[in-house]
Amino acid sequence: MSSVRFTGARLAGLLAVFALGLLVSMALAAAFGESHLDLHRALFEAGSRERFVLLEVRAPEIALAAIIGASLAVSGCALQALLRNPLADPFVLGVSGGAALGATLALVLGGAALAASMAAAASTLPSPLGSVLAGLLSRSPTTLAAIAGALLATLVVYSAGSFKDRLSTYGALLAGVVFNALASAVITFLKALSPPDRVGDVLYWLAGRLDYPYPATVVGTAVFEAVGLGVIFLYASDLNLLSLGDEGAASLGVEVQRVRRVLFFATSLCVAAAVSVSGLVGFVGLIVPQALRLWLGPDQRLLLPCSAVAGAAFLVVADLVARVLFAPLGQGTPVGVVTALIGAPVFLWLLRRTGQAL
Repeated sequence: MSSVRFTGARLAGLLAVFALGLLVSMALAAAFGESHLDLHRALFEAGSRERFVLLEVRAPEIALAAIIGASLAVSGCALQALLRNPLADPFVLGVSGGAALGATLALVLGGAALAASMAAAASTLPSPLGSVLAGLLSRSPTTLAAIAGALLATLVVYSAGSFKDRLSTYGALLAGVVFNALASAVITFLKALSPPDRVGDVLYWLAGRLDYPYPATVVGTAVFEAVGLGVIFLYASDLNLLSLGDEGAASLGVEVQRVRRVLFFATSLCVAAAVSVSGLVGFVGLIVPQALRLWLGPDQRLLLPCSAVAGAAFLVVADLVARVLFAPLGQGTPVGVVTALIGAPVFLWLLRRTGQAL
């Protein structure tokens, strides 16, 4: 019992430290970016330009970055324990490839025009159903296509990785890698056949972006992520036991296949919701839990919540760096490029430092 109390006290202290870091990163992201923002005027002067920029532009983007960063980090942490592979990444299951393929199809085939016609048809339905469907279809055709592609990828990978109704961790891993390779080849083929303006849209989405989200997008993403993350947190103790191997976990009362199946779909849900609105943002789910594991140890009761807060702070800072770097170019903020530029050398440093321990 004393161990449980110690773990709880340690967790509270760690979360307080990480939460402080997250608050500082969010304050910096609110104050800086394409231009400096006077936070005092933004917070206390009603009707000022600063308040409009803070509430309508930067706050939704910061909130979305925090949500997606937390989701990707927790998903990576859970997958590394579930697959017993410290190099596992949320995108390894093929969900990112499916989402990218769906979004690319929507962009190349003129998803906006199709969504507009579908929204017009939906608006003829009785209210409030018609208005809700019309708003959803008109605002995010690429997001809807990305979600559909991610769900399809999840089903394909789960089916290919299951043998005799048992999900194989290595089978799912290999199926995800193969599906991602196939999706990448199809995307390359579609880009080769597309006009230049649509190729630019595809490349921009694939680079990852968080700029100017609708508040409804932030809320909807938060709901999806809350469900997936809640399920993962509930199985933190089971993830600890799964690290002992299937036989060891089963001898301690873990329903191995059921837990593995539930966590597979929960992490897929988190990654699908994140990728569908942000595009491909890599390395968050790889380096954040890996770095924390070196510091905190393998206990998932500590790693999962700490990864959530640290991942949120990491992506908020990465988005801020992207906005500052790309502001002189007058372009959007491909945060996926920044996470790759930061994440790749950090991961190589972790790999060099840990050696065989990794």
